[in-house]
Amino acid sequence: MSAFIYGFILLAAEAGHAEGGFIEFYNKYLNYPGFEVWKFINLAIFVAIAVYFGKKKLGPKFIARREAIRAELIKAEEEKQAALAQLTSTEAKLAALDAEKTAILQKAEEEAKAEQARLAAQTESDVKKMLEQSTGEISRLSQQTRAELRRFSAEESIRLAEERLRSQIDAEKDARLIKSGIRAIGGLN
Repeated sequence: MSAFIYGFILLAAEAGHAEGGFIEFYNKYLNYPGFEVWKFINLAIFVAIAVYFGKKKLGPKFIARREAIRAELIKAEEEKQAALAQLTSTEAKLAALDAEKTAILQKAEEEAKAEQARLAAQTESDVKKMLEQSTGEISRLSQQTRAELRRFSAEESIRLAEERLRSQIDAEKDARLIKSGIRAIGGLN
């Protein structure tokens, strides 16, 4: 469109003036190579039309999209705050767990020491009981052995005495002893 307007301006300028005037001004200032004004005018018209139709048709869409982005940002901020609150809560729980772990370890250590002391006392008590039992058993066995030795000694003494007496007693002494034993018990009736 601007090319049409540009061509019309050139045609009108040539018809009205022969040399100088607008054509000379145009060629000297506006038709400078690489700097053609008509390109900029064309661009300005295109941008103006694009802005006009863009505002009319795309404006509500951009506004809706902006509101959606704003809502998403607000939602993201709320989620961030919730996550930070949860993180703080979790860190507090971890700190509590650390303290609880320390308390449990300390309690377990105290229980282990108490158990060790209890086992040591029980072992000492068991050793004393075993010592008493073994002492009692040794005492009982020694008494039993002494009794057996006494009995054996007595039996041996009796046997030896019997042998000695048998060797010294003949038939006459035997008869005399029997008669005296009968008299001692009250005689024969």
